[in-house]
Amino acid sequence: MTIFTPFDTAERRAWAGRAAAYERSFATLCAHPVPALLDAAGVRRGLRVLDAGTGTGNAAQAAGSRGATVTAVDADPGMATRAAATAPDTAVCVAALPRLPFADGHFDAVVGNLVLNHVGRPRAALAELRRVARPGARIALSIWAAPPAPGQALFGRALQAAGVTRPAHLPTLAAEDDFPRTEEGFGGLLHETGLTAVRCETLTWEHRTTAEQWWSGPAAGVASAGQILVSRPPEVITEVRRQYDALCAEFMGPDGMLVLPHTALLASAQV
Repeated sequence: MTIFTPFDTAERRAWAGRAAAYERSFATLCAHPVPALLDAAGVRRGLRVLDAGTGTGNAAQAAGSRGATVTAVDADPGMATRAAATAPDTAVCVAALPRLPFADGHFDAVVGNLVLNHVGRPRAALAELRRVARPGARIALSIWAAPPAPGQALFGRALQAAGVTRPAHLPTLAAEDDFPRTEEGFGGLLHETGLTAVRCETLTWEHRTTAEQWWSGPAAGVASAGQILVSRPPEVITEVRRQYDALCAEFMGPDGMLVLPHTALLASAQV
């Protein structure tokens, strides 16, 4: 079996060169689970902590502020560069799950904020995170829930309203690698890997942003919606924007800001 799947290859291609656009658009949203994630992993002073899939480094920076010694990895070099700037006391390197350049049992705690949404073999990725954690360490991970919350579904609805479908060059997870994005499904994934004391909870919050800022991420090709959008000709993108603007009215607050409900799952367990 090969280490990386077509899904992994597509993810690397999709994120290449888009770290700055992500930081401007979605990074604040994705940082929301971080405090609860670090609490679930028991991150505190003196622990050696791995932040897997660090993105722009929000979780690494927060773990370091708790006094932990933090190592962070990301599959995208641009993300790793930005993480190093966000968390200058963190050791940052480029590495992709399910293969990490660390010895067995090296870390006292492992966190991964939304990283399992971006790997082709979630079970293999989780097994690798377990491998690098010492016996008794806690692992905490977050993923987006499915079906998506209304705020998360906004772009998908705009694409659908414009008659845009997912292009063939964007693969999905193989059926045997996928799992239900529910508390039971996510918790079950951790149980399958042999972890104990598994807990899983749902995080809900409202993300506030502007319609223009929220559009800027997909317009730059960020995330799957962005990859679908930028693969289309200009006239189709114009129609998607028209549908997006109409749908934004559902989420517009009295101050002109979008108020977007989001839902994620937070699971933790002990090695």
